[in-house]
Amino acid sequence: MATSSSPPQSDSEVVAERRGIPAASFVKDVQAYLNQLGLDVNSTLAFLQERLQQYKVVEMKLLAQQRDLQAKIPDIEKCLDIVATLQAKKDSDEVLLTDFEVSEGIYSRARIDNTDSVCLWLGANVMLEYSCEEATSLLQKNLENAKASLEVLVGDLQFLRDQVTITQVTIARVYNWDVHQRRVKQASSSSQDS
Repeated sequence: MATSSSPPQSDSEVVAERRGIPAASFVKDVQAYLNQLGLDVNSTLAFLQERLQQYKVVEMKLLAQQRDLQAKIPDIEKCLDIVATLQAKKDSDEVLLTDFEVSEGIYSRARIDNTDSVCLWLGANVMLEYSCEEATSLLQKNLENAKASLEVLVGDLQFLRDQVTITQVTIARVYNWDVHQRRVKQASSSSQDS
C-alpha cells in the first residue's frame, strides 16, 4: 500500500503491521497526539482521512482476492472428485460416459475408456498431462494452499477492519476535541466581552 509520510509515533505505542498494512493507533489524549504530530487539527484530519481511504483501497483488493479464492476452492475439489472417479473406474472394465463443459453453457458427451493420465489446466493457457496419482497430489497441494491463503486473507481482512474502526474513532475524537476547544474559546471570549 502506498503511504504518505506517516506521523511520528511515541515510544509507548506499539507500532505493528500485518503483511504491509500499517496499524492504526488509538488516541487517548487528542492534545498530546496533536503535539506529538506537530500538526494542526485540519492537517491531522486530512492525514487520517487519507489513511482511511488507503485502508478502503486495500480492503477492496483483499475482498477481490477472497472472492477469487472462494471460487477456486470448489473448482479444485471438483477436479479432485473427477480424478478420483477416473481412478476408481480404471480398475474396472466399465466405460465411463460423462458430459463435460466445452465452454460456458456448452457441454459435450464423452466416452472415457481406461486412462492412466489426465490433463490439467495450469493457467496462462497451459495444459499438462499428469498421471492420475500426480494429478491427485498436485490438486491436493493446490487445495491446501488455497485454503491456507483464504485463512490468511480472512485474518488480514479482520485486522484491516479493526484499523478502519480505530481510524474512524480517532477522526471522530479529533473532530469532537476541536469542536469542544472552539466552544471553550468562544465562551471565554464572550465572557471577557461582557
